[in-house]
Amino acid sequence: MKKLYVIFLVLLSANTWAQSKLDHVDPLFWFTGMKNPKLQLLVHGKNIKGYTATLNYPGVKLVEIHQVENPNYLFIDLEISADAKAGKFPISFLEKGKKKFDFSYELKNRDASPSRIQGVTNKDLIYLLMPDRFANGDPSNDKVKGLAEQTLNRDSMYYRHGGDIQGVMNHFDYFKDLGVTTLWMTPEIENDMPKASYHGYAVTDHYQIDPRYGTNPLFKTYVEKAHANGFKIIKDIVHNHIGTGHWIFKDMPMKDWVNQWPVFTQSSYRDEPVMDIHAAEGDRKKMLDGWFVPTMPDLNQRNPYVQNYLTQNHIWWIEYAGIDGLRLDTYPYNEPEYMADWAQKLKAEFPHLSIFGETLVNSVASQAYFTQGNTVNRGFDSQLPGVTDNVLKNTIYEALNGKSGWTDGIFRLYNILSQDFLYQDATRNEIFLDNHDMSRFYSMVNEDINKYKSGIALLLTLRGVPQLYYGTEILMKNYSDPDGLVRSDFPGGWAGDKMSKFTAAGRTPQENEAFNFVSKLAHYRKDSPALTTGKLIQYVPEDGMYVYFRTTENGPKSVMVILNVEDKAKTLKTDRFAAQLKNTAGLTNVITGGKLNTTKEITVPAKTTLVLELN
Repeated sequence: MKKLYVIFLVLLSANTWAQSKLDHVDPLFWFTGMKNPKLQLLVHGKNIKGYTATLNYPGVKLVEIHQVENPNYLFIDLEISADAKAGKFPISFLEKGKKKFDFSYELKNRDASPSRIQGVTNKDLIYLLMPDRFANGDPSNDKVKGLAEQTLNRDSMYYRHGGDIQGVMNHFDYFKDLGVTTLWMTPEIENDMPKASYHGYAVTDHYQIDPRYGTNPLFKTYVEKAHANGFKIIKDIVHNHIGTGHWIFKDMPMKDWVNQWPVFTQSSYRDEPVMDIHAAEGDRKKMLDGWFVPTMPDLNQRNPYVQNYLTQNHIWWIEYAGIDGLRLDTYPYNEPEYMADWAQKLKAEFPHLSIFGETLVNSVASQAYFTQGNTVNRGFDSQLPGVTDNVLKNTIYEALNGKSGWTDGIFRLYNILSQDFLYQDATRNEIFLDNHDMSRFYSMVNEDINKYKSGIALLLTLRGVPQLYYGTEILMKNYSDPDGLVRSDFPGGWAGDKMSKFTAAGRTPQENEAFNFVSKLAHYRKDSPALTTGKLIQYVPEDGMYVYFRTTENGPKSVMVILNVEDKAKTLKTDRFAAQLKNTAGLTNVITGGKLNTTKEITVPAKTTLVLELN
């Protein structure tokens, strides 16, 4: 018995040594039954360049081993047949024909559960939050030994505050009360950077959840429990750049893994050269290849190894966790041809997955340029279903803040929506009033509760997929100069907080007024086919008022929306809306429940958006 025990320890020690010989093998594991049979393993270990490899597992073929300029890397191409079974198998690494060690790799079965990868559509309401700033559900992971940043300071907007995935899970009931259907966190991925690592956009390991937020299994549990509670999940991903703390950046496979310049060159942040047929090539290169900031190296997406690494990583997370949609950070900064190829490959694996790209540009044509369908004569199909509708957000502010003129204010709001013909489908766009990169909505309407309600009413009744930024529902405020000011903690998310805004008792009367307004309309929208999938019919604004309808072809309960942006009450004569109001006995105010028994004239209070259900 003692002899067997010794043999077991020797074997265990040998296997541990074999696995530790390699620092990284990405993807961590893979899945059977994928549409694309090809898989490229990135293998990282000290001086492994001269090694060869073999494997013997039914349905798995080793196609090619690529040696690159850094001797610490091998890229191994595998082909996995449709009939390959889940299981573990050794990859044997050899030097000069002699086996040096085995590495155990695993194939897992794909999960075909119906609740997974549902897609996020215009039937949903997205709630965007920053996990570090929302709620601290597990204080034990506030500081993690070995990570570069060890400062925990809630008094500073740029240090870690301790929020985490468990904190989000602890407030599922709050999200239900509010009426949201989808949760989107800024990236949960590891950001092992020395400072300002809380935002998540400087990844340092693509395959690990940041340990201050939790673990990979906890993230998977978060998605599963969210689904069980009726929520969908969006994952925020970054193609364009990584953090300087990334282990790959510290020991790059090849010099052109990132875009290199003779001297440091930052992106111009100008999207125009990407689409300008007259653009100088140097301007286009600076936009696409310039680094976002000095701490975020710009990935070279023309490099096929970089392409494979990113695409496989995103497929891995979707299949591993079962997420429903992706938000693509800094979309215009990416290599266009690669992004189209990336989208095609993801759609092939996950037909119901939703994708929208962040495009903070300044015209409808610019936004449409990035979307799928080649609708504006781009020359190829980007395969991107929808974008973040920054142009609509800007014009809502213009309308609410009273600017007026032949093409300004509510007329511009009407005009922007009239350009939806440029998109293949504008209802796939994500619409919003603010987010973590811009001034908060309540501040932008000068803390005017009437304008606030008016804007919320527009957000929840216009076409597209609405997104609410955390705290908007309780009138959180501030401006984005500097940006940390719009990323403050949600009150009540920490054990020592003096009050909790998660409960009505902890909110002021005005905060409850705002919360109840959002909740009432969000719940109504959830059950209204007219507001989620109905047709938008808008009328040219007249007399300071803008009117539109949301209707379904044969469905009941169409909705009429009237925006009065002026400082005085207005009377709207309804003759011109006869086509939509025919056979209507009356109207019901969705928020108050009040009845309007005549549709000939409607009184609209100052600075108000009325949402009326047709009876």
